[in-house]
Amino acid sequence: MTEPLTSEIGAGTKVFDAAPVRGRWRRLDSPIDVLELMDTGAEGIVACVADAGATFLAPIFDELTAVVCLSGTPLSHIGIVSREYQVPCTMSTVLTTPPADGDEVEVDCSGAAGVVRRV
Repeated sequence: MTEPLTSEIGAGTKVFDAAPVRGRWRRLDSPIDVLELMDTGAEGIVACVADAGATFLAPIFDELTAVVCLSGTPLSHIGIVSREYQVPCTMSTVLTTPPADGDEVEVDCSGAAGVVRRV
């Protein structure tokens, strides 16, 4: 069986070195979005957040597959927490084509930059 093809759709600053991981894309804009995931489970989710200082991910951080943050640096709140939980994370990520919720994506923090790919 062959691996599915991937295409790069974004890149940012990786928080730490991590092997590529795959999961389902989910944009989280508010605590209400997190509450919904708490009901269904966040395992296998690649969370996309706009604000590097967002604290609303705390209740599900340990379940997430990866985090893609559209702002900030590895020293921002999201970066520090991702390192602590060892959840791969890209910061200040620029997406050329944002995926839709539910799309399968890969977050690769094994190179010089963090890369987001559509699977």
